Amino acid sequence: MGKPKNAISPTREENYPEWYQQVVKAADMAENTPVRGCMVIKPWGYGIWENIRDALDVMFKETGHKNAYFPLFIPKSFLQREAEHVDGFAKECAVVTHSRLEADEAGILQPAGKLDEPLIVRPTSETIIGELFARWVQSYRDLPLLINQWANVVRWEMRPRLFLRTAEFLWQEGHTVHATAREAVEETELMLRTYADFSENWLAMPVLRGEKTESERFPGAESTLCIEAMMQDRKALQAGTSHFLGQNFSKACGIKFQGVEGKEEFGWTTSWGVSTRLIGGMIMTHADDDGLIVPPKVSPTHAVILPVTPKEDSREQVLDACHALARELRDNSFAGAPIRVDIDDRDLRGGEKYWQWVKKGIPLTIEIGPRDLEKGSVFVGRRDLGAQREPMSRDDLLANIPELLDQIQQTLFSRALAFRDEHTREIDNKEELYSYFTPENKSKPEIHGGFAWVHWDRDPKWEEALKNDLKVTVRCIPENGGDPGVCIFSGNPSPGRVVLAKSY
Repeated sequence: MGKPKNAISPTREENYPEWYQQVVKAADMAENTPVRGCMVIKPWGYGIWENIRDALDVMFKETGHKNAYFPLFIPKSFLQREAEHVDGFAKECAVVTHSRLEADEAGILQPAGKLDEPLIVRPTSETIIGELFARWVQSYRDLPLLINQWANVVRWEMRPRLFLRTAEFLWQEGHTVHATAREAVEETELMLRTYADFSENWLAMPVLRGEKTESERFPGAESTLCIEAMMQDRKALQAGTSHFLGQNFSKACGIKFQGVEGKEEFGWTTSWGVSTRLIGGMIMTHADDDGLIVPPKVSPTHAVILPVTPKEDSREQVLDACHALARELRDNSFAGAPIRVDIDDRDLRGGEKYWQWVKKGIPLTIEIGPRDLEKGSVFVGRRDLGAQREPMSRDDLLANIPELLDQIQQTLFSRALAFRDEHTREIDNKEELYSYFTPENKSKPEIHGGFAWVHWDRDPKWEEALKNDLKVTVRCIPENGGDPGVCIFSGNPSPGRVVLAKSY
């Protein structure tokens, strides 16, 4: 029996990193540009980002946050105010040193107009926002200050990968100031829950919630909370973070207020963010060897109608039927908005057109031809079930399309959760742990490992050993780490299990 044909080559098992790149390409989501490390997000990919952005924006506003916009450029001296912060980002910074270009004797443009102070292209905005918050906060009556911005940032990545790591990417960053540490901690926890809710209910991507270790936390933070998702190569992806900054940035930036009793106090701050990396996580959670699979809630289009017109004399009739069906479908709603329907009437062969949409991961394809008109039926393909298509009456489709989309959404989440559960285990000795994360074929490693829940005494030397020996990190100290136990490395008491994995 011959090997089954797939639309994407290589398959996940054959070469997962290359499979990922080919899925992005086949879905026409993004591509590299002449600027190293920077991507163009094409309409299908950007449509997904718009839906991510719009859904999260509603969630942020429901929790009291307002949007603003801050400068792209940050004076170098601002970044130096918080020592840990500058150390954490210095190697990734892009720096502007001149304000104009002038032609030299050979007519070649050269930088001119050297700046009095270099400007950092925004890698994150804590310091510049802190400077402005110091102007806005004067009294306890000004608190809490709850601000979010949708923006782009630049971090000079050495090994870029579309959506996962690029020199420039899109994101949101929330920044807040509070009168007490307790309120700031509650804000940090609230936003992590918001990210987890969105990841699971919109992206259909199960996540673990927990806290980063000291070595993995955000530079300058007192604590960093995170959500971690398992990709289909069993590696972890940090999908979002929320940081309790304490008073570190308040003291560095001068964010002070007059308290209820008239005493001057430093504010307690937080920051939190997600980025276009979420799209990379969505791809690696759901895509298969035929291409992308997009959860309906974030898909730019829910359904595409494909007219089947083998004969010219029936073409007009079929197209009229397609447009009529599209109008009726749009009268339905899903996830709080009208169902999004396209008609693809391009002059392409039916099979070619259909497979283009399969590779884009659209939730539903609907084919209509002359015979379907006679029967009052359509031919429906559910992307979550692969490339198979089944007949359905037109009336049943109209009556059930919201339910169909919801079924697809739930199927994707359940499948991803089952995959994570299958590749998660509790490990209670070092030898088993090392075996778990060691591939059988070291020259060409197969997909291996997963999430390992282990007892650790919190001594950082063991964390460093895992990085060096296995390229494994502590992904998080989970909210539900369980009862105390015995560290598998030292034999000392452990306050609870942590989650270990290889990661992106």
